[in-house]
Amino acid sequence: MAHRVKDIAAALGADAFGAVELLVNGASEPASAGPDDLALAMSPAYGAALGQGRARAGVVWPGADWQALGLEAAIIAPRARLAMAHLTQMLDADLPRTGISPQAAIDPSAQIGANVTIGAFCVIGADVVIGEGAWIADQVSIAPGVQIGAACQIHAGVRLQRGVHLGARVILHPNVVIGGDGFSFVTAEPSNVEKARETLGEAAMDAPDDPTWHRIHSLGGVVIGDDVEVGANACIDAGTIRPTRVGNGTKIDSLVQVGHNVIVGAHCLLCAQAGVAGSTVIGDRVVVGGKAGIADNLKVGDDVVLGGGSVVLSNVPAGRVMMGYPATKMQVHIESYKALRRLPRILRDLAQR
Repeated sequence: MAHRVKDIAAALGADAFGAVELLVNGASEPASAGPDDLALAMSPAYGAALGQGRARAGVVWPGADWQALGLEAAIIAPRARLAMAHLTQMLDADLPRTGISPQAAIDPSAQIGANVTIGAFCVIGADVVIGEGAWIADQVSIAPGVQIGAACQIHAGVRLQRGVHLGARVILHPNVVIGGDGFSFVTAEPSNVEKARETLGEAAMDAPDDPTWHRIHSLGGVVIGDDVEVGANACIDAGTIRPTRVGNGTKIDSLVQVGHNVIVGAHCLLCAQAGVAGSTVIGDRVVVGGKAGIADNLKVGDDVVLGGGSVVLSNVPAGRVMMGYPATKMQVHIESYKALRRLPRILRDLAQR
């Protein structure tokens, strides 16, 4: 669908200049943009690439001489990534609304709201509640009693287990699993891992008389707030007695693991391959970098930022920026790293004395 430059600018809350009645069909990187594309050159680093393409209109950085760059029309984007968010939302295709597939297996007791789409080979259990305008792709399984809020998007292959409650406008990408049992087992006598933790590794690690791991079942389910997004192949485990919880507006990347009984606050970001162990509490607006790990039964305060690959082994006060393994304040980690880099030279100099 074609859009006028001035309409795109209005949607972005930005200013447009030049031939604002020009029509564009989509967005493109500057070097590959055609005459009907909107070139995205939102920083000076992309300015030279405009000359390699054929765009007549573009989104450019504040202060850009867009006419000298060969454009007939320009949108000025003071905050590039925010403009990208609004632009991609505007240009994205609508989800196909095809109604309820005759190949879906739906229990008669399920309550299906108005304008709901349910794809082929979905299995929807007894007493499921699906809110108005929800969109469910093919091959999704929804266990009995699950509640799904209005306008949720549930993509192909998602598995919602018992005790799962989704708020409104939740987006679950392909193959997300919510509500699987937590990884929770216990032995009849204290196990080696318990002894190691209690004694900080001082106790002897002996073979137990009975090594059987007894499974602790997960009865608590999962409660997801409004406007939460969960990336492909991420897993959120059910709580043991009380539910695992994810707060409003939190975004969880692909391949993230959230353990049983965890509480994640509102408007957090959990990046790819991060892991949060059981019963940990994460505050609001926390950012967990890719491949970061948080041990069990900890508290991470509001507005904490954990750098990629960090491993948190103790409680983190609110507002801290943490890095490393074990995670320390960023300034301390950087100084420690600098000192470690200097160590070979220091030792070499000492050996020559």
